[in-house]
Amino acid sequence: MEQKDRYIRFDWAVKRLLRNKANFGVLEGFLTVLLGESIRIVEILESEGNQQRENEKFNRVDIKARNSKDEIIIVEVQNTREIYYLERILFGVAKAITEHIELGELYSEVKKVYSVSILYFDIGKGNDYLYHGQNSFVGVHTGDFLEVTTKEKDAIVRKLPAEIFPEYFLIRVNEFNKVAVTPLEEWIEYLKTGIIRPDTKAPGLEEARRKLIYYNMDRAEQLAYDEHINAVMIQNDVLSTAAEEGRQEGRQEGWQKGMQEGREEGMQEGRKEGREEGREERNVENARTMKSLNISSEVIHQVTGLSIKDIEGL
Repeated sequence: MEQKDRYIRFDWAVKRLLRNKANFGVLEGFLTVLLGESIRIVEILESEGNQQRENEKFNRVDIKARNSKDEIIIVEVQNTREIYYLERILFGVAKAITEHIELGELYSEVKKVYSVSILYFDIGKGNDYLYHGQNSFVGVHTGDFLEVTTKEKDAIVRKLPAEIFPEYFLIRVNEFNKVAVTPLEEWIEYLKTGIIRPDTKAPGLEEARRKLIYYNMDRAEQLAYDEHINAVMIQNDVLSTAAEEGRQEGRQEGWQKGMQEGREEGMQEGRKEGREEGREERNVENARTMKSLNISSEVIHQVTGLSIKDIEGL
């Protein structure tokens, strides 16, 4: 019973097991929860996600689906570990749009694209684990939202650009640190920990509990999965090591710079102190000379700056 609680990571499942039509229910549940409307997958499209080897850096799966309004949409799921992640997402969306429209088709055939990025690495600052972005055009002076005129089924309708332009979801898996209450939170918990609650009612997760069990895979598939996990761990270790080396290098550079600045400051301070000590010694010698000439202590004080007491002690 304990063994059956080990579930396959989603980033592996979405590339391999969930491409089978019999397992579409898992992906449909995930997308339904994320997008907030019923999603039905039509097919998994040809994309970079077809590449199976670990040394293939691309990790994108394109999904053709219908939403609750029976509109065709293209959903792009990415598991990226790249520095230029925003540029990577933009490139992926552009490919999804251009690859899935026939040459010569009208622009009206361009499909709505949802880009879903499941991120298992730190991408920067932010306190939330889920971010959503979409295009809108706002009046610079009026603050109103632009509506565009378009044609649908021989009727002229007005749409917001957000209804046409791509939408982006960034799921920062490692930032999820709360008790899962909603179906979406249960999904994020699974993405992070691989744990699925026995009593879950979240769309897609019930099916995932039955179909994404590690020990249900044959031995060859288990070995391939283990190799994938090892590759992920090595990659994370390399990134962590590189980050630590960067921090150490930064500290070393800071220390060296501090030493250099300290030396320069010390030299300047030394020169200043040397000049002051030399000036004081000259004043003492001048005071002795003037005293030997029977010049009054008051005059010597005015000339050298030495105190009357110090002058009389010479």
